[in-house]
Amino acid sequence: MIDFTSALYLGMHHSSQSLEPWAQLSLGVPAALVEPPGADDVAMALAELQGCEQALLMPSTLHLYWDLFGMLSKLPVSLYRDEETYAIARWGVDRAARGGVKVHRFRHHDPQALLAQIKDQSSRNTYPVVVADGFCPACGRPAPIDSYLDIVRRFGGLLVLDDTQSLGILGVMPKRHAPYGKGGGGLLRWGGHYGPDILLGSSLAKGFGVPIAVLSGSQHWVSRFKSESDTRVHCSPPSVAVIQAAAQALEVNRMQGDPLRLQLNKRVRQFRKGLELIGCSSSGGWFPVQTLNGISGNSAVRLHQRLYRRGIQTVLSRSHKSIGARLSFLITARHSATDIDRCIEKLDALINDVDRLTQVSNAPVNLQVFSGLAMD
Repeated sequence: MIDFTSALYLGMHHSSQSLEPWAQLSLGVPAALVEPPGADDVAMALAELQGCEQALLMPSTLHLYWDLFGMLSKLPVSLYRDEETYAIARWGVDRAARGGVKVHRFRHHDPQALLAQIKDQSSRNTYPVVVADGFCPACGRPAPIDSYLDIVRRFGGLLVLDDTQSLGILGVMPKRHAPYGKGGGGLLRWGGHYGPDILLGSSLAKGFGVPIAVLSGSQHWVSRFKSESDTRVHCSPPSVAVIQAAAQALEVNRMQGDPLRLQLNKRVRQFRKGLELIGCSSSGGWFPVQTLNGISGNSAVRLHQRLYRRGIQTVLSRSHKSIGARLSFLITARHSATDIDRCIEKLDALINDVDRLTQVSNAPVNLQVFSGLAMD
């Protein structure tokens, strides 16, 4: 089975044999009292990688956003959320709303809509906090960070970005034939954005293959978060094993990350070129999440099933532009040229029969359809 469902874009795996040994998984105390061994070193390395002053490890982005918006709800802020912000950050925003914070939505990747919202809703008693995903895999585009920052700075606000998709993939000095750039520091490094008015919440579960999260930003905001975090008091911190895996991932990234990113881009280009040769196309640009164009709903479901029977595992997704299922392929650096060629060959053999098959059998199919591709 060739797997196109894994979001381990750089193909990092962390076996127990490959990690440094640990004496115990947990200290039995919350992080508010004592940080687990290695946590400070990994956080410092991530802050440097992302171009931020300070960083703090969290067990997941769910913990991170729950605490972040709990903290912000105590401040005189109004929240402005991109309508397609991923669910976990939205849940944090919902917590702030329940605490009485005004929340406004604006159109996806639309700075003018954001500006109009802020002008219409602005108050001298609050400042705006803009919440968005740094990179949208559904449309294959980064958020317009330049414009968002111009607006935020005009009103003395704060920009909160979920950089999960970009961390480990994007970096400095992107070029035409190396669009990911170097270093894997994420969207801020890729676009050259810096400032004390930016906060990043990121999972390492994609590019780095580690189920842990990091909050990165200015010393002021990270220190404040650390002192006001609820889950750092009431929940277990990341385990020592996961922290060891994060340290290993950063070392692999330092030693092999750029060749892995070049390999990943090579496979994405091969996939898109292969689609072109059989008369198809995909959305996603140079990003490793590729979604077939022109095939949706039952057609996408039937093609998903037939590919699976022939050894090709894909993802049924749902974009913000359509309620119907679409077929996505998550490409990683572990895919070989033969994997891509075989996938294109199977698509070529099956795709022309999809509409006919759908017309013959329109019975509903009970398959999981993901509403997004930013799974934590």
